Amino acid sequence: MNDLSKTRVNPVETGVFESIQRRWSPYRFEARPVEDDKITCLLEAARWAASSFNDQPWSWVIARRQETAAFEAMLGCLAEANRPWAGRAGVLLISVTRQCFRYNNQPNRVALHDLGQAAAHMALQATKLDLQIHQMAGINRSVARQQYEIPETHEPQTAIAIGYPDLSDPVTEEDKEYHRRETGARRRLTLKEQTFSGKWGKPAGFLAQ
Repeated sequence: MNDLSKTRVNPVETGVFESIQRRWSPYRFEARPVEDDKITCLLEAARWAASSFNDQPWSWVIARRQETAAFEAMLGCLAEANRPWAGRAGVLLISVTRQCFRYNNQPNRVALHDLGQAAAHMALQATKLDLQIHQMAGINRSVARQQYEIPETHEPQTAIAIGYPDLSDPVTEEDKEYHRRETGARRRLTLKEQTFSGKWGKPAGFLAQ
């Protein structure tokens, strides 16, 4: 077994809790189901995300690995490049947003923001269950809409693969390429590049020391 399980810790610059340090997006999953109680736990974590007006605009379409026909159907909604690795996951999800607020039927311009919060809850909860998730924008929305009869009031947005990371040494060339991606240096913009004060582009003073 490689040392990915030990080295895949995010190089955070200040104290954050362990789930943030250990969250990553694997390409290689163990080809086995995820227990239903763990799936339920992830969905429950997402359910308690904050949202504008408590509208909770997100929904999920789910396919478990053991449901072969359903799993293959969802795999067919993904971009072709995502299918080989996502096909090893224990669970696939397609995220969907409701486009208008429930209380006044006006466009919800923060629906994607709220979906992102729900997905982040799911990602962090996954690390506590020895799982990881890999989110992807590469889906065919029209195929997903037709496959699942998603109404025009809602929009399919992303897909999520969930499973147990495969920490074995890569053997095939395909796996070696995935392993290279998984073990590459992880980079983020610095806080000074993201956090401004007084005017745009001026780092907040307490970060500029």
